[in-house]
Amino acid sequence: MQTNSISLRRLCLSFAALVGSLLFCQCGSNYDTQSKMIVSVRDQQLLLTRDGVPVKAYKVSTSKFGLGSDSGSNRTPLGNLMVAKKIGGSSPKGMVFKSRRPTGEILKPNAPGRDPIVSRILWLHGKESQNRNTLRRCIYIHGTPEEWKLGTPASYGCIRMSSNDVIDLYKRIGVGAQVQVIRGGLTTTQEGQRYARIKPGSVAQN
Repeated sequence: MQTNSISLRRLCLSFAALVGSLLFCQCGSNYDTQSKMIVSVRDQQLLLTRDGVPVKAYKVSTSKFGLGSDSGSNRTPLGNLMVAKKIGGSSPKGMVFKSRRPTGEILKPNAPGRDPIVSRILWLHGKESQNRNTLRRCIYIHGTPEEWKLGTPASYGCIRMSSNDVIDLYKRIGVGAQVQVIRGGLTTTQEGQRYARIKPGSVAQN
């Protein structure tokens, strides 16, 4: 029984590795080496930069369970990640996704009683030993209909955005774009400090 259990775990890990390699095969010449997103858990904001230059800040929601990478923890992984796959580019705003497939249902922002993934999905892959399982955990940057909760920790591990914002971000970045999740505020980073000087009041001051 123990041998069968070990074999099953190995099979699952091999399958995840195969999925990961297939995801990265789509990069090709469109691999994005210029874009980086800094996600501040303290500020509940995402700052997009290109070649180190700040572009735009967005309000987000990280996990209400805190930070971590344990399977089943529903926590947001900390550290360096990357966009492994983009999903939903041709879907209308508010499209509901289940298992990363559009269902045909469209929800308006703040639709009562519903909390699915909507509009766009950026599937993340962990680049460090402690967050290497991010792809298997199905951690995304995605749209949420619960836009009234943005700006506070409210997710089950993913990074949530409004539909308008996630669609805008989706258009600006490509597969391979870097994502860094940090505990502190955006102004603890050089990019965040620069953005605060360019647009005073756009990010929280620490």
